[in-house]
Amino acid sequence: MSKPIIKVENLSKAYQIGQIGTGTLSKDIDRFWQTKILGKEDPFLKIGETNDRSVKGESNIVWSLKDINFDINQGDAVGIIGKNGAGKSTLLKLLSRVTSPTTGQIKVKGRIASLLEVGTGFHPELSGKENIYLNGAILGMRKKEITRKLDEIIDFSGVERYIDTPVKRYSSGMYVRLAFAVAAHLESEILIVDEVLAVGDAEFQKKCLGKMGDISKGEGRTVLFVSHNMASLKSFCQKGILLKNGLITNNGEIDQVISSYLSQNDFSEFVFENEECILKQFHIQNSLNVETINISNGEDFSFGITMEVKKENPDFGFCIAIYNDLDELVTAINSYHINDDILNINKGTHKIDIQIPKYIFNTGLYNINFHFNDKSGNIFKKMERVATFNIFDDGFRRGNKYSGLWPGKVSIVPKISINENV
Repeated sequence: MSKPIIKVENLSKAYQIGQIGTGTLSKDIDRFWQTKILGKEDPFLKIGETNDRSVKGESNIVWSLKDINFDINQGDAVGIIGKNGAGKSTLLKLLSRVTSPTTGQIKVKGRIASLLEVGTGFHPELSGKENIYLNGAILGMRKKEITRKLDEIIDFSGVERYIDTPVKRYSSGMYVRLAFAVAAHLESEILIVDEVLAVGDAEFQKKCLGKMGDISKGEGRTVLFVSHNMASLKSFCQKGILLKNGLITNNGEIDQVISSYLSQNDFSEFVFENEECILKQFHIQNSLNVETINISNGEDFSFGITMEVKKENPDFGFCIAIYNDLDELVTAINSYHINDDILNINKGTHKIDIQIPKYIFNTGLYNINFHFNDKSGNIFKKMERVATFNIFDDGFRRGNKYSGLWPGKVSIVPKISINENV
């Protein structure tokens, strides 16, 4: 059994909102004496709150992370998952030693190369080549070791023409290309990558994912990767850690962690309002008009929307975007593509029913994003994961007993006619 290369114990990070300090010099000195000299717990942190941005807090101390515990073994590829503000970037900064924890400890065996933000670890006045040597020196590598890797790094980055140009003249894409190439090729035991790869183009992102796979599986190095792209995480990572409001809510196999993340629905009190309309309810009904999230693929079902129009004949419509369990867009339903009469809904409260025919969606978990928009496509407000539904197989496909997942992202049963002897 391999020993952990990263061990995190009771890790917490607190930030103070607004004015820093206790209010008086004497209290600040006493706080410093108690915490830094005597090593006692900071009394100001006892009133801290979890980092839930959706509610108004009572304290000016916010826990970006609270009581985090996990182990990562050598060679693991781990996806860090969570919504914006969940604490993902804070965790990576703590692991990279960019900032220090408020409480708890991190034990790391080996050198860490991290790519957290565009230009992390680069000196803007130095050339690309000089920054490669600078990053290698920071990792503790000798000049000969860096030189041996130099051509490989430059070739992977694709910025050879500008390698002797100061990086302050690089575009964000060039920055990321070179920064990733440096972090991935220099000899560190642990590679930490934040969402910064989203800056690069699709081809380079694919190239980076392939390289990270080689690093983890081929070279036995450990990779921590933050991304909102579930397909990338599922294809590359074996394990996952799910964060919500600074707390770990799931830690295990990547498939199970992704499913847990996508099934989250934060609309416990679901009302969205702007100047023109209010979305009061979004629910899913099966063929018996029973509200549920579990739908057989062999039955029709429907989306039910309740909204209030606050102005007479406003120029508004809506879009329902449906995503699969990899967070890939499967289809979108836009009111402007269906019925122009939606533009002439009178002022008042309305219920809208959208019928979905059977054998369209393949088995699996689906999430719905919803937004109001005008005819030009301008979005008033985008709401993520207003509803979740699960499609299960009814056991019959095209009239025959069928076992297992039907291939593909959609499931269509067309009517087919055959004209013989023509």
